[in-house]
Amino acid sequence: MKRYAVYAVPGINAEEAAEAILLRTAVDDWYGRPEFGDLTMDAQRYGFHATLKAPFHLAAGRTETQLCAAADAFAAARGPVVIPAPAPTAMGNFRALVPGRDPEGLAALAADALREFEGFRAPLNEGDIRRRRPELMERRERELFEHWGYPYVLDKFLFHFTLTGDVPLERTAEIDVAIKDHFDGVSGVDVPLTAIAISVEPKPGAAFEILSVHPFAAHTALETTDVPHSS
Repeated sequence: MKRYAVYAVPGINAEEAAEAILLRTAVDDWYGRPEFGDLTMDAQRYGFHATLKAPFHLAAGRTETQLCAAADAFAAARGPVVIPAPAPTAMGNFRALVPGRDPEGLAALAADALREFEGFRAPLNEGDIRRRRPELMERRERELFEHWGYPYVLDKFLFHFTLTGDVPLERTAEIDVAIKDHFDGVSGVDVPLTAIAISVEPKPGAAFEILSVHPFAAHTALETTDVPHSS
């Protein structure tokens, strides 16, 4: 069964700002480095993105066409926002690009997306719940998980672009040096975000693919067939 997600993907189209294109290219090149393939495998599967609405199955009676139409309306009511000075950092055991200043506009965007698309989310099944291991979550995370199907939302939300999975302790120095060097040319540079994307996992375990792109107000509609994506 397909899963869908609402993503922020700067540089999704060739006409975007140079800063957005450079960031996306840098991340795609990072994913392509074979010496770190074992650590970037999961990040590659989900593709370059920051999550606004975590992957979900469609609720009964909802369709893909309706989801895309809702994304059109959601994006058309908003203007572009800035991803302020993203730079690599450790998030627990994994590595990610995280805004270097308060991303107030991004947090508001994610909170709005969380609520706006909640009606499209099917309730979690028992397998989904077991995989998330809610018994290990802190109290607030478990409350959010039970209500929204994902624990890292609202006051627990942190906008980020995932670069690796869990990094073994013995490889942290190697990875941190490699990431710093790789992203040196794009770290700390403000990046415009001009659209949201609906991404789809065609079948369990498959790579997520960009299904449709939904520009914010004042941006020309993009043709889905022309949108590049990570696999």
